[in-house]
This record gives sequence, C-alpha cells and structure tokens, in this order.
Amino acid sequence: MNSKRIAIVGAGIGGIALAILAARKGYQVNIFERDSEISSIGAGVTLWPNAMFVLQQMGLDKQIQALGGMPLFMRLCDQHGTVQSEFDIAKVNTLSGFSSISILRRDLMSMLGGTLADLGVNIHFNCAITASEIAQLKQDYDLVVGADGRMNSVVRQFLYAEKITPQYQGFINIIAISQLKLGSLDNVIHDFRGRGERFGIVPVKADLCYWAAGWSTNIDKVRPLSAWYEEMHQRFLTWPDAVQQVLKSYDKNSLKRIFVHDIDRLPYWHQGNVLIMGDAAHAPLPTSGQGACQALEDAWHLVRVLEKYDDLEHALTAFYQQRIDKTSASQFVGRQVAQKIFTTAADTNETPALGISAQQLVTLWMQGLSN
Repeated sequence: MNSKRIAIVGAGIGGIALAILAARKGYQVNIFERDSEISSIGAGVTLWPNAMFVLQQMGLDKQIQALGGMPLFMRLCDQHGTVQSEFDIAKVNTLSGFSSISILRRDLMSMLGGTLADLGVNIHFNCAITASEIAQLKQDYDLVVGADGRMNSVVRQFLYAEKITPQYQGFINIIAISQLKLGSLDNVIHDFRGRGERFGIVPVKADLCYWAAGWSTNIDKVRPLSAWYEEMHQRFLTWPDAVQQVLKSYDKNSLKRIFVHDIDRLPYWHQGNVLIMGDAAHAPLPTSGQGACQALEDAWHLVRVLEKYDDLEHALTAFYQQRIDKTSASQFVGRQVAQKIFTTAADTNETPALGISAQQLVTLWMQGLSN
C-alpha cells in the first residue's frame, strides 16, 4: 500500500501520530479536523513506557523528555494524607528500558503538530465530516481512519447500524493546570482517595503540575460550571496541603468539567476500507492511565500491518486481532479502578492498594512492542 492515500478524521494524539508515521513511509495523508486548530483541551498526559516506545520509533522521545517531567514514584494516600502504598515508577522504567514522562497536553500537541507540519501533511481545519462525506472519502482514498474521539465519533457511527452509546461511569472529573512556587513539587504522583472521591496530582516540573478532582455524581449539564467548581472546593476543603496548594494556584482557563464515559468492547473496528482507532474504537477511563498510550500504539501497529500485508482486508483484520485484547484489558482495568474509588470505597473506610507489581505492569504495557 505504500504511497497510497490515507484520510484521517480527527487531529488528536492518535490521528496525528498515525499521520506522522504514515507520511514517513511515503503515504499521502490528509487530516480532517472539525475544530479551527489542533486542540489542547485536557490538562496533561502521562506517557508510560509503552507510549515512549512508540515515540522513540517516531524519533520524538528526546523532545518529549525535554518538555515533560519524569515522575519516579506514585503514592496512594487517604484523604488525610496518610500514605497507603507506594509504587516504584523508576523500577518500571528500568525493567522496560523506557522512561515514563508527564507532559502538559498543550505541549504534546504542539510538538506533534510541529512535526506534522515539517512533513508537509495537510490538516483541513473547520471540517466536520458527515456520514455522506465518509462515503465520498471511501471512494477518494485507499483507507479512511476515524480517530475522532470517544463521545461523538462519526466514523464509528458510520460503521455501526445501531448507535454505539458511550457509557457514563458515574463520576465527574474536574481537571486543570497549576503553577506553584519553584521547588513545591517533587517527582511523585500523588493519588489521594476518600469515600467516593479522588484527587490526583501529577508533577511536570518542580513548579508545574496538572491534576484531576473526581467524585461520584449524576450527569447534570444544566447546572452552571461555577457551581461544579464551587462544589469541588467545598468537597476537598479539608484534604491535605498538597491539594490545597494546587486549588489555590490553578489557571482558571485550564479548568474543565468532564462527565467521564468509556465504551464497551466492540466486535470489529472496520468495514471495507473504513477503520476506527484510538478512543473512537476502545476508549478507556482515565483511571486506566492508558488512553493516549493505546492511541499511540494503534498508530504504530497500523502502519506496521499496512507495510506487512498487500491486501487491505488482511491488514485491517490483523490490526484488530493484534490490538483488541490489549485495549480491552485497559478498558477493564480502568473500570475496575474507578469502581474501587467511586463505588466500593464510597461504602467502606478502606483505601484500595495499587495491587500490581512493576514486573506485571511492564509485561502488560510492553506486550506486542518490539522492533
């Protein structure tokens, strides 16, 4: 298929990564994006070793390391700040041979967008693709890839006669970025958990972090955002000093309220020459820590199978078979962790432990990744 034409719907992490990898293999790539620019919505991303493997293959790992931070531990604490367990991220890095990098989403997207521009790949902005336009893209391109997100993927809906409805998992996340005094942060991810509540803080630099405040709630899109933000401050008013510091210093423009959804495992990701990937195909909860990582893996695997198989049907079938179990595992883990935090923990005084060893995590994350 080399030098053939690929249309990508969506200029998120997965779509741009696919465009970079495919363009470097000689494919003619066009991206169609509904927004007016590459979106930086979302506070930050933790790129675990599997994501860094892909970024190394893209030749971008050094740039990512320069832009981001390198957390060495994850500490799980209760709402009073008492440490319940500690996870050695540095050990995961050593066992896998790759670093784990925390980075602001805006910096990641800027870097990916700049790389794409250097390759001369065209992004068609303000281009909200419809179902009828997908039918036309099918005729004009050898492959049409939907990387258009979890909530309203037009390409996913094109593939399925019955609407695939994202599943609300019963909790809200409010996310933002905080700029603190220099030296306020160490290289530790802090995950504070209470009764049906969670506050996670991820350092990027010694004075910069992103965070998420979450709690169990029903969906209410009528309630003003200001009321949600006020509730957040009230809920976490007595939580540890680290929480208070970020709540006093966040960038108000970075605040975002998210009713957290995922999707169930899908029986297929393609029909003919139309394919979905990333969150459009297998969106996990943020509690999996693997949304961006699995989208990057998709991009790498897809280009590999396109190079390996002359027949497109064989290539796309192989792509699904290679990816479905691993992405489903991320979905399952995300739901399991969320249930412990927002359901089980809401009814008990127990703070759940991380419950997985460094070696187990490396085995899971690095599955299927090799040169």
